[in-house]
Amino acid sequence: MLLRSLVILLFAGFMAAHPVAAIAEEEQALTPKQQDAVRKLVHDYLLENPSVISEAIEALRQKEELAAEMDAKKALADRKDEIFSDPQTPVLGNKKGDVSVVEFFDYRCTYCKSMLDMLFDTVKADGKVRLVMKEFPILGPDSVVAARAALAAKSQNKYEELHKVLMRMKGPMTEQTIMKAAAEAGLNVEKLKKDMEDSSIDTTLKNNVHLAHALNLTGTPGFIVGDQLVGGAMSPQALKQLIDQARKPKG
Repeated sequence: MLLRSLVILLFAGFMAAHPVAAIAEEEQALTPKQQDAVRKLVHDYLLENPSVISEAIEALRQKEELAAEMDAKKALADRKDEIFSDPQTPVLGNKKGDVSVVEFFDYRCTYCKSMLDMLFDTVKADGKVRLVMKEFPILGPDSVVAARAALAAKSQNKYEELHKVLMRMKGPMTEQTIMKAAAEAGLNVEKLKKDMEDSSIDTTLKNNVHLAHALNLTGTPGFIVGDQLVGGAMSPQALKQLIDQARKPKG
């Protein structure tokens, strides 16, 4: 798709600079000989003006970034209920708070792990923040197992406990180490394994992936604070600033 778009851009630019190349009549297809002539003209033009290629690539990149940003903003506006009020999504902090912080995360993500204490400390210190937890396991099968275990822990009212243990886990994350972490978090492991097979967990994870893609979130962590989308880790100051900004009256 990128190559095709680039070729179209380059050809359009060439034709604008060389209108004589439009040899055929407006409604008549080019003959094979004319097509070869146009190809040679384009080839020679690009060899003589190589900067056109980098300029076209940059223009295409900017165009695609702007389109993705606009699509993400539209998804943020159109899918608010799914983002902030999905009944299957765990909510921590103050569940009746006046500002929502939504995090898309993976338990194997180093940056997610590094933000754990800062995120929870900020939410606790504020006292009026809903922390909406979007499981987004994109770093392999073990991430999926961890996400399933965390969501299944809701049935034992131990989601937050397991979430924190998994985020603090060092070393390889496997099904065995995940179950060990669950035991450390006080869960009934046998019940947990059974609850992990619930089809609603599959639905939740699929919905989270689709939602993240609609929001143009391709990595972890990703945050939504109020109407602001932030990809990547951030400082405590930046998070507090976004919370304060979300709290201000609009208009």
